[in-house]
Amino acid sequence: MNKYDIIKINSREKNSKKVLIIYTGGTLGMVYDNLTGRLIPFKFDQIVENIPELNRLNLELCFLSFLRPIDSSNVSPEIWIELVEIIELNYNNYQGFVILHGTDTMAYSASALSFMIQNLTKPIVFTGAQLPIGIPRTDARENLISSIQIAGSTINEQVIVPEVCIYFNGRLLRGNRAKKRESSQFDAFDSENFPYLAEIGVNIDYNFLNIHIPKPRKLPEFFKKINNNVAILKLFPGINKEFINIFLIRTHLKE
Repeated sequence: MNKYDIIKINSREKNSKKVLIIYTGGTLGMVYDNLTGRLIPFKFDQIVENIPELNRLNLELCFLSFLRPIDSSNVSPEIWIELVEIIELNYNNYQGFVILHGTDTMAYSASALSFMIQNLTKPIVFTGAQLPIGIPRTDARENLISSIQIAGSTINEQVIVPEVCIYFNGRLLRGNRAKKRESSQFDAFDSENFPYLAEIGVNIDYNFLNIHIPKPRKLPEFFKKINNNVAILKLFPGINKEFINIFLIRTHLKE
């Protein structure tokens, strides 16, 4: 049983392709309260009134919010499992998925889901914003519209990007090749060791040669068990031998 309420946020024809927007938390989904001057969650059931361009995408948009939206600095493996469960439960009902996420740990979440969902046949697009959606110069508007368009786009009835990816400021990046590089600029994410999957300007220019194509006739697999007894030992010139020994004798680390 689905423990989340899913609301339809626009009216389209019955056979329109459907995209599910999943809000986990983060700056994109916040607006300033004029009474208190503080940030409060945006009412996504009214998003089409605020961003009427969404109606031109010819997609049926549905929205699901975490019961308790989280700051991205509090993301944990349990959140990744929750996202995988939501996507698995709704996988057959939607053309693609857009996950609204805080920027600080977005690359971690996108990378994790890329391994937790194998043989993916639909787009899962992470996006967020550097400024809240209610700010005049916000980047949330373009990031959201482009992410939804990518998640719902097809060629010859086939999805274009069947991958977990990150869209930010005109760049579509492979989820497990992206990292955050900026906190004060709109081009917050980059992929230094893999080409962009698409670049968005006047048109969306897909890099088809670098988009992963799933194995035919193989069903997606959803993995929901994570062992977090893993640590990273970074070596550097002059590292102390005793420090390495203390690190290696930890009994709970996975071998």
